[in-house]
Amino acid sequence: MIIKRVLNNNTIISINSKGVEVLLMGKGIAFGQKKGQPVDLELVEKTFLLRDKDTQNKFTELLIDVPMEHILVAEKIINFGKIKLGKNLSETIYVNLTDHIHSAVERYQEGIILKNPLRWDIERFYPDEYAVGEKAIEVVRKELGVEFVIDEAAFIAIHFVNAEQSKSFDLAYEVAEITKNIEDIVKRAYNTEFDESSLDYYRFITHVKFFAQRLLTGEHYEDDDSELLDTLKKKYELEYRCALKIGEYVEETFEYCLSSTELVYLTAHIRRITKNL
Repeated sequence: MIIKRVLNNNTIISINSKGVEVLLMGKGIAFGQKKGQPVDLELVEKTFLLRDKDTQNKFTELLIDVPMEHILVAEKIINFGKIKLGKNLSETIYVNLTDHIHSAVERYQEGIILKNPLRWDIERFYPDEYAVGEKAIEVVRKELGVEFVIDEAAFIAIHFVNAEQSKSFDLAYEVAEITKNIEDIVKRAYNTEFDESSLDYYRFITHVKFFAQRLLTGEHYEDDDSELLDTLKKKYELEYRCALKIGEYVEETFEYCLSSTELVYLTAHIRRITKNL
């Protein structure tokens, strides 16, 4: 393998046997080396091959200034996240999480510690991703000697939530906020709290999260369930009125009028979580 570009003493860009650019890392791998010289493969510790060209370019520029230790910590957290979540993650996670870890460490060294106002909601709505965030705190403490506060788990969780999205929108904060607001509307309407461990609550929250994602990306259900809605509004009047309150919030905030199909789903889910009250 031949060196195509030296980023710093520990990172180079090379070309593999298939003619594809790869990022190679290793302590001193580029020390005293220049473009066109062969790579000392014994010094290679990590290989990064990102298929998306734009993502690879961003990651490459990031690696110029980010310490190798931060990059390796981010990779360890990403690998844990892949196993824990069992989902395909966008390659942007390598850029976003590496940048976040690096920036957060620098912030802490300067005594700047940020609070996350949505931490509790992120923990409730994205428990698996939040668990990855908690693991990340442990990894950073062991590998870098930096004690992140628990709020950082939520910030890190958001990167994994966003990496799971099929589209490159940073929606997690907005989704969590919308989900919380809709849940609060139902709680106020029934003056109650819900069993967050129940299957019905899980189904309700899952539906609301997907609804929030559709709302933010402009993807909505067609308005073709008016007959079923007429039936439900008579059978479940209180639940329907609560769904209308959610509709008012959505219309006031996002200037979007809920379709009959969306009102049907909301009414049905509200019925499930309130039927035993």
